[in-house]
Amino acid sequence: MLTVEQIAIKFEAIKRRNYDRDIRMNNVLDVRRGKMQDIAPDFFPEGTSKAMVANFVDVAARDVAEVLAPLPSFNCISRNNGDRAKKNADTRTLIANNYIQTSRLQTQMYTGADWYGTYGFLPFIVEPNEESGLPFIRIENPMGSYPEFDRFKRLISFSKRYVKSVGELIAEFPEYQGAILAGTNSATVDYNAPIEMIKYEDADQIVLFLPTKGNFVLRQTENPMGELMVRVAMKPGVDDEPRGQFDDVLWVQIARARFAYLAMDAAEKSVNAPLAVPNDVQEFAFGPDAVLRTSQPQNIRKVGMDLPPGVFTQSEILQREMRLGSRYPEGRSGVLDASIVTGQGVQALLGAFDTQVKTGQQILADTFEDVLSLAFRIDETLFNFEKSIYGERNGSPYELTYTPGKDINGDNNIQVRYGLMAGLDPSRALIFSLQALGADLVSRDFVMRELPWSMNVTGEQQQIDVQRMRDNLNAAMSQLAQAIPQMTAQGQDASDLAMKMAEVIKERQKGTAIEEAVSKIFAPAPAPAPAPAPQIAPGGTSPAPVEQPVPSAPAAPSGAPQEQQQPIDLASILTQLQG
Repeated sequence: MLTVEQIAIKFEAIKRRNYDRDIRMNNVLDVRRGKMQDIAPDFFPEGTSKAMVANFVDVAARDVAEVLAPLPSFNCISRNNGDRAKKNADTRTLIANNYIQTSRLQTQMYTGADWYGTYGFLPFIVEPNEESGLPFIRIENPMGSYPEFDRFKRLISFSKRYVKSVGELIAEFPEYQGAILAGTNSATVDYNAPIEMIKYEDADQIVLFLPTKGNFVLRQTENPMGELMVRVAMKPGVDDEPRGQFDDVLWVQIARARFAYLAMDAAEKSVNAPLAVPNDVQEFAFGPDAVLRTSQPQNIRKVGMDLPPGVFTQSEILQREMRLGSRYPEGRSGVLDASIVTGQGVQALLGAFDTQVKTGQQILADTFEDVLSLAFRIDETLFNFEKSIYGERNGSPYELTYTPGKDINGDNNIQVRYGLMAGLDPSRALIFSLQALGADLVSRDFVMRELPWSMNVTGEQQQIDVQRMRDNLNAAMSQLAQAIPQMTAQGQDASDLAMKMAEVIKERQKGTAIEEAVSKIFAPAPAPAPAPAPQIAPGGTSPAPVEQPVPSAPAAPSGAPQEQQQPIDLASILTQLQG
């Protein structure tokens, strides 16, 4: 385990190695903030504070981030095809989605996707939350972040540099106010002065210290997991240094801003050009309706200061270079060539944009799998007790009680997919999935898991089956009502059936489910109780039964109705209708 002094030396070495990366990141941040004058002050007239062109870098970065930000689907896959294994996998899926919901990961991703495209990498930190008893996923700002990898590209340490004011640091750590203000006069202390704070984490420990205060330790603890609780999504590149989408086009953006100032200056000089008059003009009048007396009025004119056509050509060249260098097509901003009128042409224009989005989705999906797997291990190791979680599934709230050691049970695998429909518009995605399902290329379970949102597939399939059977039961009741006229025509008594149908309608009006109403109204009559056994006499012989007089039934008068028949049950009627 490293000492604080060794950590401080190691951090300074890592910081020096990443000096060029930090310069690039700061330049991108200044351009996105509109502070291009801070990067190249000699390019702009004195006194200017803002560029006079649209901030292409910021617009393109936000657009890419909004496309990349939506989360994929998270599903745990069962190890076998048994119903119990599928149910356990669905339970882990609900647990994983609860991690995401309680961490507000979707909201964080709108900023995180922006950082990923702008800076070229994105750190994810999984922290144990003692209050909720759950792991919490947090996206860290890449500015000032220094991940360290071994030769196998495995993350072995993570350092983060924070710059806070003295007042903010005292508010966060009031118990260390004396150490924070050490070496300063308390009467003249500047609470807005910046102070550097370093957080270092590896598999052994987590340390938070102040290097400018003699490496004073604010927090230090052993790593409870014995592994680094950080994962980093790294954008692919030609070397080991992360590079953002706009690192190579910053100076093109600055040149466009410079051209805009030159064009504005030329236009102003053209409007305020000097007036050329003949030699016989002795008096000058200025302003509207001014009168100049001369015998040569055709020689009165403004001195020509026209802009050369090459200026506008160069501006278009710079614009194209911006789009080419950042791989941001014109179609994203609604600018299309009028000759392109087919969908194929539009898709060709958006090809570069789609490929970088799909690449980012693949890298983020792999990182999300590592992050959720780590969250499972933290929950099972540090919070192995029964807990209740609440969430929302398919628009309906749900509640789940689980114990990590029992319900996770070492199975930390999770499948993260942006789906087969990733990159397709909704109409084409729906057509593609339905065609694949109709051609028996995939199963309904697979299509449901590939949808671009999270759901409990097994529970949703159960709801579909219940809905389908309810529809069938409603159709059966409608056919039963249509059988009443046929029963009457056959001389059967349909009054009992009509009364039962009326009772079903009343139950539905009370809000009773159709299956409960039918099972209640059409329940079979209880079987008659068996006759008691004859008593045995003490001598061992049965007493002779006493014959009771049987009253004779009165003869039915001529024309009287016959004995009422028993009503036919529901199954018999449906069998007759099908026959």
